[in-house]
Amino acid sequence: MAAGSVPRIVITGLGVVSPFGIGRERFWQAVRQGCSGTRRMDEFDTDGMACHVAAPVPAVSLDDLPPLDGDDYMDPGYRADPKRYSRAALIGVIAAREAWRDAGLRIGEAGAAVVIGSGGGGIDIGERQYYDYFVERGRKVSPYAIPVSIVGMMSSEISISLRLRGVSHVLSCGCTSSTDAIGYAAALLRSGEADAVLTGGADACVTPGMMFGFSRMRVMATTFNSEPGQASRPFDRRRDGFVLGEGAWMFVVEREARARARGARIYASVDGYGSTCDAYHRVQMAPDGEEIVRAISLAIERSGRSPADIDYINYHGTSTQLNDAVESRCVRAVFGAQAERVAGSSVKSMIGHPQGASGAAGVATAVLAITHDFLPPTINHSDPDPACDLDYVANHGRPARVDAALCNCLGFGSKNSALVVGRVHEP
Repeated sequence: MAAGSVPRIVITGLGVVSPFGIGRERFWQAVRQGCSGTRRMDEFDTDGMACHVAAPVPAVSLDDLPPLDGDDYMDPGYRADPKRYSRAALIGVIAAREAWRDAGLRIGEAGAAVVIGSGGGGIDIGERQYYDYFVERGRKVSPYAIPVSIVGMMSSEISISLRLRGVSHVLSCGCTSSTDAIGYAAALLRSGEADAVLTGGADACVTPGMMFGFSRMRVMATTFNSEPGQASRPFDRRRDGFVLGEGAWMFVVEREARARARGARIYASVDGYGSTCDAYHRVQMAPDGEEIVRAISLAIERSGRSPADIDYINYHGTSTQLNDAVESRCVRAVFGAQAERVAGSSVKSMIGHPQGASGAAGVATAVLAITHDFLPPTINHSDPDPACDLDYVANHGRPARVDAALCNCLGFGSKNSALVVGRVHEP
């Protein structure tokens, strides 16, 4: 790497497990058409909760994917045991393997690292094991309860599955976790510490404990329990909380020169990342939005662009009253006279809020919008809120050329992160 040069970072692989099932194409077709992945929960009893709906991932298996070049699942010495995966680890590994195959890489690729974001990790295992401890007096507690449930195990399971021996890290920063992970992965590549990075996010938090806890916080949608598909409605006047979602969105990122040298397909580039903290409250964003504005501005500036160059925004858009209004004001503050020109949407209107994986879900949506020249909609936008007065691609997607997209992510603990991704032209 020449002294002073800043290599461009590109995305060459994309894998998805979403409420619509396995696969990036299945995900894209669903969000393009404005389909809702929200349904009434029947896996556990929600009668004592205010919210009865969620957007969980359906039952999936590693057998749903073909093997990768160099796989050794049949080797007796293979130490990964999918039977002991948490749900988040399972969907994370499946999405990672799809991304790895999509990028044309082998098991055991030299110089490869794993950096992902997750808010809850194996929280489903933790909930079940605590129940066994307190109710069954520990008779059913697994000796693997701790290593399988901790957040840090997420990247390890992917590293083991793909035999990657570089950095294996998890960032757990609440809702901004996967946005931050992608920013960190790009920094590792620019510094030369890795040649390729599997990055993104996975969370599977649709559990009784999480549903109950968020219900107690009064942040979840409750008005549309009998109409699940309408429950998540970002920027709509009737929004009354988020829908808990889950999923995994994974990317292979590498330096452009390496990708071109091996003839890889390039989806988009990761051009700018900004992260700030309101330092205000553990669950509420600062109403003035100053640090959100700064995070967005940093991402755009570091991408080498101006607000006028942004063609699409993937909003954080949780469907909560305060967040949607503040985020809209912040976008108007950054874009000024350009604000009404820039179309944007919230994929959470269709997939719910997948917690620490939400940033990666937004990046995947933006990358596919660039790839297909199409803006996915914000569904359930039937009663516009005067406090949210921008173009949210209401209800129906539309064709549009996207050369640069901004992805917003806001989280508990006053965290704000933003990424800019861009179209990569052939040389």
